[in-house]
Amino acid sequence: MDGRSAVLELPGTLASALSRRERVSKALRPMIKRTVEISKEPAHVTVHLDQLLIQRKRQTVGQIPCEDLGVLLVDQPQVTYSHAALARLMEFDAAVVVCGRDHLPAGILLPLADHSQVVWRVQLQVDVPRPLKKQLWKQLVQAKIRAQAANLPIGAARTRLLAIARDVRSGDPANAEGQAGRFYWPALFDENFRRDPDGAPPNNLLNYGYAVVRAALARCIVAAGLLPALGIKHSNRSNAFCLADDLIEPLRPMVDARVREWFSAGQRDLTPVVKSKLLELLAEPVEMRAERGPLLVNLHRYVASLVRCYEGAAKTLDVPLRATGQKTDCKNPNEEEPSEAKCDTENANFNAAEVEPPSSHASFSRLQCSGDSSPGP
Repeated sequence: MDGRSAVLELPGTLASALSRRERVSKALRPMIKRTVEISKEPAHVTVHLDQLLIQRKRQTVGQIPCEDLGVLLVDQPQVTYSHAALARLMEFDAAVVVCGRDHLPAGILLPLADHSQVVWRVQLQVDVPRPLKKQLWKQLVQAKIRAQAANLPIGAARTRLLAIARDVRSGDPANAEGQAGRFYWPALFDENFRRDPDGAPPNNLLNYGYAVVRAALARCIVAAGLLPALGIKHSNRSNAFCLADDLIEPLRPMVDARVREWFSAGQRDLTPVVKSKLLELLAEPVEMRAERGPLLVNLHRYVASLVRCYEGAAKTLDVPLRATGQKTDCKNPNEEEPSEAKCDTENANFNAAEVEPPSSHASFSRLQCSGDSSPGP
């Protein structure tokens, strides 16, 4: 190889190295994934050049890079999909949530884990000793009750919840979680409220919010190389997401707080505006280890802390906590619904609109092109 050829080849070598470095840097950089909902009108979902396309009458009305999509929620019975679109979304680790006739999620399509240590991690789940499971469940219950207490004003109910949280024992044999619920729900709404997935509003709003967070958690669990069916406390052979149902417990009060604000403003139905605000929960700022960031990003860290516990490298879970001072912009239900609602946070922008133009580059968007899993208590 002469001097000229070496000089000519060097830029290509450097370019290749820089390209690899940029790709690695981009992969390691935390980013908020988009949540897309199709619910207003029939549409066809397809893919072209790694762009997810939403089409009506063979015209593209919205598009989004597949790599930017975290959750696709479909609540329109006439939506159709191409096989290529579903397969490509799985390759980019997206979750597809399909709603039934009751407008609640009926199923979740998740990618098969391609984690480099998936076999080892599944074996870790199988081999988790019972004492560790009981300790982890104690932490989850305590975190949930304390988060519930944080939703209440200073008073007897809040003091009682904090006392119950302090007394939780390993495995929660006294069902402190249930005891706390008897004080929490009447104080959060009113004394006549009963938490029942099939009950009167705001149960429908709670169901939807829980299902959104549950689907995002299931996606993070699979991405970590874990099996969502192998839970810590929940163990139902007909439930494929027992672990998600365990880990969502401390996060339910975040949904409760959002729902209470909307319910107090007079909202009873799952309107497009209410759905939009509940979907935005995935980017609500949360605190973890003195750091602040979107919930969806910190869900990955939350699951990673569980893996460390399974491996014996840690003894406590890092649970996302609702950032202090968070409030919801509640809208008067008698006002006309806006065509576009926006909510900016420190880390991401949200754009809730009927449809995102193909040229849009918003970091988080919700497409409505129409007209929840086990919600849990």
